[in-house]
Amino acid sequence: MTTKSLSARPAGRRTLAFAVHIFTASGAVCGLMALMAAVEGNWAIMFAWLGAALFVDGIDGTMARRAKVVEVLPRWSGETLDLVVDYLTYCLVPAFAVASGGLMPFWLAVMSSAAILLTSALYFADTTMKTDDLYFQGFPAVWNVVVFYFFLVPLSPWAIAGIIALLSVGTFLPIKFVHPFRVVRLRFVTLALLALWAVLAIVAVLEDMRPGLWVTLGLCALAVYFTLFGVIPFRKGAAKPQL
Repeated sequence: MTTKSLSARPAGRRTLAFAVHIFTASGAVCGLMALMAAVEGNWAIMFAWLGAALFVDGIDGTMARRAKVVEVLPRWSGETLDLVVDYLTYCLVPAFAVASGGLMPFWLAVMSSAAILLTSALYFADTTMKTDDLYFQGFPAVWNVVVFYFFLVPLSPWAIAGIIALLSVGTFLPIKFVHPFRVVRLRFVTLALLALWAVLAIVAVLEDMRPGLWVTLGLCALAVYFTLFGVIPFRKGAAKPQL
């Protein structure tokens, strides 16, 4: 595509498309704020900022498709931008929280954090991370959510290290994990449960990661649903991309 053809595009469309890129990039600012909170040991504030980044990541894809960003601004790769921001907010900040959060002995925490960073970097470089029916293939490196549960539910250091090791290996296994916004199967049920998860997570953050028992049980039950969703077979046909 020539410079002339690019300049021929309506300025309003280019401005809108670039605004979507800026919105996606704002997730990195949320990541910085989360990291600063983690340095100070303010874990609830850290998860609040990671939640804001998760919100941005949840809707920017739909915005980009509606604004036809790939067509209007081919110079900038929204996919690459998204992966850069996701690595910061999904992996780096949670890995730092594991390393510095007092969840396990220092040597074990460093090893666990290294596993998070190494396997996530490899996962983000995997060109087959999405299946044809728009599931994630392998554990999709959502360490922000996993570490959220580490601070929510009291676990032994070895249990935490074991979960990290298991999910790190799961990154490379042919196991499906649901993409809540794009998988067609039970999509509205999944979105409703995702909204419920968000509400309960906000309650947990507002209560400094020490919510009532029913909030914790609800969050754990929802984690089971999202974890097992892709494991249970479904044979009614392939999913179609959703806007």
